[in-house]
Amino acid sequence: MKLPLSNRLLACCQFVRPGDRVADIGCDHGYLGIHLLRQGIAGAVIAADVHEMPLNSACRNAVKYGVADQMRFFLSDGLGNIPRDFDVAVCAGMGADTIISILEAAPWLQGSSRRLILQCQSKRPQLRAYLHSHGFTISREILAQDGKFIYPVMEVLCRPGPPLTHGETFLSPALLASGSPLLPAFLHRVIQGAEQTRDGLRRAGDETYREWEALLEQLYQWRDTL
Repeated sequence: MKLPLSNRLLACCQFVRPGDRVADIGCDHGYLGIHLLRQGIAGAVIAADVHEMPLNSACRNAVKYGVADQMRFFLSDGLGNIPRDFDVAVCAGMGADTIISILEAAPWLQGSSRRLILQCQSKRPQLRAYLHSHGFTISREILAQDGKFIYPVMEVLCRPGPPLTHGETFLSPALLASGSPLLPAFLHRVIQGAEQTRDGLRRAGDETYREWEALLEQLYQWRDTL
């Protein structure tokens, strides 16, 4: 039976190394962990969700697809109630505020060899800025498309990296280096959003629109080099 796995979740799977012990935080239906096990990529999977209903669904799917003996299930708000015997944690389909709150509640991640795979749905510049100012580093970032939406997926190391400029919070050096064929379309959408913000601030007489002018100059330069 083929799993109904979205392109954004398949992109998350690209960052999982053979034999990794994976913690899928906010596992929902459990398909990501099940896919990793069925493909022989993950060594074991922790599936966690803050809500009981999706966790029960993940349990049923693990049985259905024959991998229940390789998965453990935990009702947990973020990383709070799961064992720490994992190599990589996946947080997919969440907003920046939720991901940041999960990281804030797990200071023990800092300086560890664990990796994070983050697929953020909103406020991505704020998430990138938070990561690089709180002891994390975006090591790789790629793009995935589902329908008309383009999603960035980040691999994050739990060790400090260089600070990001304002522009780099919108388009990280790792994403620029990815060479993704989706990058021009993604950057076009980023520019459209920044232009709308700048124009709204300028109409309101808010002088911070000048910061967005400077940001757009950087974005335009990147656009012209792609």
